[in-house]
Amino acid sequence: MERLTRQRSALFAVIENAQRPLSPQEVLEAARHEVAGLGLATVYRNLKLLLEEGAIATVNLPGESARYEVAHHAHHHHFQCTDCQRVFDVHQCPGDLARLAPAGFSVARHELTLYGHCADCQGSPAQGVGHMGHSHP
Repeated sequence: MERLTRQRSALFAVIENAQRPLSPQEVLEAARHEVAGLGLATVYRNLKLLLEEGAIATVNLPGESARYEVAHHAHHHHFQCTDCQRVFDVHQCPGDLARLAPAGFSVARHELTLYGHCADCQGSPAQGVGHMGHSHP
């Protein structure tokens, strides 16, 4: 049981320190520095437990697998780099989007995702090619 707690603590620390939503694979790669021999199945199992505990939240982007970030963030949006596929937090919000809803409709919440090139990929030779295999810290 102690190993599971140590693994879960390491995974939470990775997500917390990233300060951006991470895919399970990104969590695995970062956590392997702390927990040798960690596997993807263990990452998924612990992500599920962290979700149940309310420590992390799921970030769902259209057409993408779930990513995970620390729960209890203030209202925010996301930016996805179309080159490296990483996702970043955007803490600005354009405001009350309820005015865009059709007459007679009420908006309960909104999500906004921006797409483009992150600072690392901006102007790189492979820009626009979608080099998903290229690695970032």
